[in-house]
Amino acid sequence: MNANIRELIAQITALEEELETSLRKQQAHILYQIKDGKIRFAEEIEEAQRKMKQNVLRWLLDSRPRNLLSAPVIYAMVVPLAVLDLGLWIYQSICFPLYRIGKVNRGAYIIIDRHHLKHLNLFEKLNCVYCGYANGLIAYAREVASRTEQYWCPIKHAGKILDRHSRSYNFIDYGDAENYRARVREYREQLNRDTL
Repeated sequence: MNANIRELIAQITALEEELETSLRKQQAHILYQIKDGKIRFAEEIEEAQRKMKQNVLRWLLDSRPRNLLSAPVIYAMVVPLAVLDLGLWIYQSICFPLYRIGKVNRGAYIIIDRHHLKHLNLFEKLNCVYCGYANGLIAYAREVASRTEQYWCPIKHAGKILDRHSRSYNFIDYGDAENYRARVREYREQLNRDTL
């Protein structure tokens, strides 16, 4: 990888960190703290949130029919998602130690915390749990798959990929047969050090 590409990747990483900092500053006025893994709002904020909560009956009456009719289809996806989750656990438990690949921390990807918000009713909380699980699981699966790709086939694709994973930027250029064997060893050794 040439110096220009390394510099661009460093700039992207710096911009992502800057964006995260700006988003945190934007949320600072909401006055919550995370202590011992629990989210705490100031009491007056929680009380104000409780007052904004819409009761379940009003929420159901205000819901669009298509939302209510599609809900069973959406929630049925929990079954294949849970199967994927179990499959990823089995896969990592067996394969990653064999290849000395650092295991992916599932808890760093699947964050379920929005159901604690006092302004959400039961159905809104359930929706938030579902979305936190589904999106977190897919992100977790992507990281497991990206580590697998780094071990077995760390080669960039010839065509453009929409929303590629971050590991792929460092992969071997498509068609670079000269450096392939040596670089594969490097990538595999790096995986042994990855722990997130």
